[in-house]
Amino acid sequence: MTSAQGSTVRGRTRWRRFAVVLVPAVAVAATLMVGMANGAVPASFVVSGSTFKVSADLLDGTGFVQYGGLAVDKAGNRHPVAVSGIQSAKLTNLCQSVVAPGGISLVIKAGTEKDKPATATDLLIDMEQLSGDAEFTNIDIGADASSLKKGPDGAVGQPGGFGQQADTVKIHGLRQVAWSTSAGTFNLNGLDLHISLTGEQCFT
Repeated sequence: MTSAQGSTVRGRTRWRRFAVVLVPAVAVAATLMVGMANGAVPASFVVSGSTFKVSADLLDGTGFVQYGGLAVDKAGNRHPVAVSGIQSAKLTNLCQSVVAPGGISLVIKAGTEKDKPATATDLLIDMEQLSGDAEFTNIDIGADASSLKKGPDGAVGQPGGFGQQADTVKIHGLRQVAWSTSAGTFNLNGLDLHISLTGEQCFT
C-alpha cells in the first residue's frame, strides 16, 4: 500500500471479515477445467445465468492478484465482478453447490481430509461476494490493474483500473458466491458429487 508521502509500504497484513478477495471455486460437475491450455489461464467464456456457492475451512495460496471486470452470460447480460487470480492453492474441506430450477441442487465436496486438501494452479475467478478471515503477505493495494505481476500469467485488468496483489494469502472460513472459475489444473482429492432433492447448499 502507499503512505501519505507516496512511498510504498510492504509487510504482513491481516484483515478480519474481508469481503472482496479471492478464492478458487469448483466448476459445475466433475469435469472441472482440468489440464487446460498448457496450464495457462484460458480465455474468457460465456457464463451461465446463475451463480454458485463455494466454501472451505481454509484456503492457502501463493501469487494473488485482483481487479474489476465483467462476466457476460448468453443473453448478453453483464455482471460486475471482482476478478481474482492465484498461482497455486490448497483448499481444506472444499464444498461447491449450485441450485437448479425446481430447487434441486448439485453438491461437490473434496479435500475433507486435513492432509489431503484439494489443490489448484493458475486460477481465475469471477466473483460477486466473498467473506472470511484473510491474511496477506507483502500486499500492494491500489496498483494499476494492467501492471499486476504476482498472479497467473495474463491475469491483469484494464490500464488505469484499480488492482491489488500479494505474495501469499490465507482465508479461514471461506464463503464465496461466484459466476465462473477457470484453472490450469484442479485436483479434487476424495471427490464426492451428489444431487440433492432438498436444495442442499454449502452455506445459506
